[in-house]
Amino acid sequence: MKTTALVVLLALLMSAAGPVFAMSHQERLACAWTAGNCLDEAKILEKRITEIKSEIQKNANGSPEEVKKLEKKLQEAMDQLKRIESN
Repeated sequence: MKTTALVVLLALLMSAAGPVFAMSHQERLACAWTAGNCLDEAKILEKRITEIKSEIQKNANGSPEEVKKLEKKLQEAMDQLKRIESN
């Protein structure tokens, strides 16, 4: 009796887990592409942050408005990078 109940329980659990393992080739490619896309976007944002920081250093003696605009762009880029890295 215990063996039969165990077999039924295992069959039920395996049927519920089936869709997890049944990914098509297209679905696997979509997952891989999405993950790669996030990595590429993170690299682009890191490069953008570096460029903005160098612009801020170049314009340190320039107009305060220009420096504030660059600092705002820097903060936005850093926020985007944090969002991507947290996902």
